[in-house]
Amino acid sequence: MLIVGGSLLNGRRADVRIIGDRIVEVAPSLAPTRGEEEIDVLGGTILPGLHDHHVHLRAMAAAALSVRLDPATVRGRVGLAESLAVASPDAVGWIRAVGYHESIAGDLDRHLLDALDPVRPVRIQHRTGAMWFVNTPGLRLLGLADHPTGRVYRDDHVLAAHTSVDTDLTVLGHDLAALGITGVTEATPDLTDADLVDLRRALTDGALPQRLHVLRAPGESRHPRLTHGPTKRIIDDDVDCAEFTDWLTAQRRQARPVAVHCVTVLQLVVTITALREVGTLPGDRIEHAAVVPDDLLATLGDLGITVVTQPNFVSERGDQYLADVPADELPGLWRLASLIEAGVPLAGSTDAPFGHHDSWAAMRAACARRAPSGATIGENERLSPRAALGLFLGRPDAPAQVRRVEIGAVADLCLARAAPEELLEALSAETVVGVVIGGQHFSF
Repeated sequence: MLIVGGSLLNGRRADVRIIGDRIVEVAPSLAPTRGEEEIDVLGGTILPGLHDHHVHLRAMAAAALSVRLDPATVRGRVGLAESLAVASPDAVGWIRAVGYHESIAGDLDRHLLDALDPVRPVRIQHRTGAMWFVNTPGLRLLGLADHPTGRVYRDDHVLAAHTSVDTDLTVLGHDLAALGITGVTEATPDLTDADLVDLRRALTDGALPQRLHVLRAPGESRHPRLTHGPTKRIIDDDVDCAEFTDWLTAQRRQARPVAVHCVTVLQLVVTITALREVGTLPGDRIEHAAVVPDDLLATLGDLGITVVTQPNFVSERGDQYLADVPADELPGLWRLASLIEAGVPLAGSTDAPFGHHDSWAAMRAACARRAPSGATIGENERLSPRAALGLFLGRPDAPAQVRRVEIGAVADLCLARAAPEELLEALSAETVVGVVIGGQHFSF
């Protein structure tokens, strides 16, 4: 394959030759050889394919089959009831809804849901992904008829055993490719060997054309586009610090890096304390780092541990933060520039489906730091367009190390119709005309 007529992100004119899944030549002008597929980007940009460093693939596919509850458009019990009333049951008869926040209709429980729909089984997921709200008909199906509240916390496997439907990743894989995304990191914790078999099947049959990195120790499932990263662990504010340190020590005995979910200051402090005691390894990650106080910036920089964050939440949830978060804590939310200045390796992700999966929108959010109302949150955390783009160009196994279009690199590329300066100005998926994944071309 020969890609011609484009420039690299640095503005240098370049043609790119690919053999197999590798880039073998990069030069201002290359002549095509017999039988070589030629792709002309017509003055556009040839850049590394985007990698979203923290997503939940099957939850994304399931969300597409669910009612999305957006606090901006669904208001009060009446609005919630209307959303559920028009919902169609999934293949196993459940009414599914996602994205719930208390600002819609307060704290949900089985009794409130029974008042809205006493007949059909209903499951509603909180927008954090950590909590499900289930009505009485649904609790009966789960074998939890005596559950006092219907609030099921961090028990996805129990729910999945009774409520999941087959989730075809074909549409999702196409949508991601159309955004210029050539790889994703599956960040769902506690993936089983059976889960890996399902993901490998999606890779093998082409439903998921992307490269896939999973936060899990290697299992029986093997595929050339499947790699394994650190072990994922979610901790909550009631974490047993001694148990967590013991767990971290056990990972170190196996030379395993870790990826720790931290969305509160307490979770971050516990993680930092344990890492300082046990020691860090290349590949260690902190997922989210939603709140980082000033006095922890230098400590994070000294640790050298990569932070994988979600700048899109400022643009998606900013007005709720302005309403709920004390003003003196707002500067610590979803930090970017200050982390980089402190020497923290930083990478970007969307946390889809809990955030929107458009990586370009996340980049724009990193530059603007504006809530939906237009209010600015953390103006000093803004990044330049080039730095924002770099958040999504990292290696799967080293998210803060930006990949380049160079000889010997894996041929995972994003092809854009816009010249480099225009691309950086727009930071828009509308500029994407194709991707190359492992040497295979997809056009849009």
